[in-house]
Amino acid sequence: MRLTFVTMLAGMLAFAITSGPAASAQSSRETAVVRAYRSASPSVVNIHGQKTVRATAAGFAGASPDSFRQVNGMGTGVVIDPRGYIVTNFHVVEDVADIRVTLKDERTFSAELIAYRKQDDLAVIKISLNEPLPVIDRGSSDDLMVGEPVLAIGNAYGYENTLTQGIISALHRDVPVNETQEYRNLIQTSAGINPGNSGGPLLNIEGQMIGINVAVRVGAQQIAFTIPVDQALATVTNMIEEYNRKRSSLGIEGLLATDPMSLEIASAGSTDLQPGDRIVSLGDQPVQDRFELALAALDVRPGQSITMRVERAGSPKDFTLVAGNPSINGRGVTPAELVWEWIGIRAEPLSVTAVRRMNSRLGTSYKGGLRITSLRSGSPAARQGIEPGDVLLGIHEWRTASLDDLEMIVEHPELQRTAETKFYILRSNRTLYGFMQLANRPVSHR
Repeated sequence: MRLTFVTMLAGMLAFAITSGPAASAQSSRETAVVRAYRSASPSVVNIHGQKTVRATAAGFAGASPDSFRQVNGMGTGVVIDPRGYIVTNFHVVEDVADIRVTLKDERTFSAELIAYRKQDDLAVIKISLNEPLPVIDRGSSDDLMVGEPVLAIGNAYGYENTLTQGIISALHRDVPVNETQEYRNLIQTSAGINPGNSGGPLLNIEGQMIGINVAVRVGAQQIAFTIPVDQALATVTNMIEEYNRKRSSLGIEGLLATDPMSLEIASAGSTDLQPGDRIVSLGDQPVQDRFELALAALDVRPGQSITMRVERAGSPKDFTLVAGNPSINGRGVTPAELVWEWIGIRAEPLSVTAVRRMNSRLGTSYKGGLRITSLRSGSPAARQGIEPGDVLLGIHEWRTASLDDLEMIVEHPELQRTAETKFYILRSNRTLYGFMQLANRPVSHR
């Protein structure tokens, strides 16, 4: 009996040792931090690119090769739409002619700059692929608490997908950058944020994005700053709405309430909508705020029919919208005329073969370019030394891969507010940039 009892006891101890503590240890390792990273990290991308910067004070025309140099840059972005739309900081993509985005599975794509707000240091870029991307889970920055744990994911010093942890140290911080720029209402955090983290998400312990990391305090430890997610997405919504208005008109522009995130119709105008109607879907996309509505309208093109559902007095009501052509500029001037009068160039897109040959020769991945075919005498382009045969790669931080790109650029409000703009050209296998003083905008003769 004693031998049997000892054997049974040994067996019970062995079972406890192999099953109990091990299972408990395995369970305790999978913390909330682990789960948050696992949930959010597929939606975080790494951004790389080269910037052409002026190495001397020499101007564009006649500049020597030593006047320009290439600088490597890096940053982070967050997927906000499964079609490949990504939000990041503007300073991450500023002056980058070829923006490269690497997903968590290590696939790399060339990205297009869609829209940006320099003063808010935010930008939207897009990559094209044949599958939906995982979208970050959004939280809110309205109910944040000092002391609550937070996480940051980013491309820190080029070490991709780096996770750091800290707490919210303070709220509503205003941080001056220089004499002309100041970040306002930022989140201060002790999470490790380093060069390369810019544009990446700050997460709460549930893995929801509560901010976009933007800056560190030089020389300090555990002092970093983040744009609150509600503030960032309100800005991004305005950026996307401006971008959409350049592509098509759904006829509901200007009818929504002034609240930047509200979907309530404030003025029906000449439509069958009624004040108080609330938009609940566009096409097959349910929408809960203006941000989601702007995203849903991104791919709508003139002539396309799309269903919009609203909620009226608690009941659904469907409308069919037909997207129209946007008003070009309200002055009767075509985009081509505007380019000729304002900048002074006529151009044609490079062929697919020419683009492939250019990228092979330069080791780049440009999606296209515009070959200058003629110049207007005395125009801004002519005064800056641009010549027929030069390939225009970009104007004012936007690519010029097609004539549609050029038309969008000259009509963009950001360009209309500035008298001087930067441009990039390719000449004899060298990428150069300069600044041109824009001519007076033409007016309608009608």
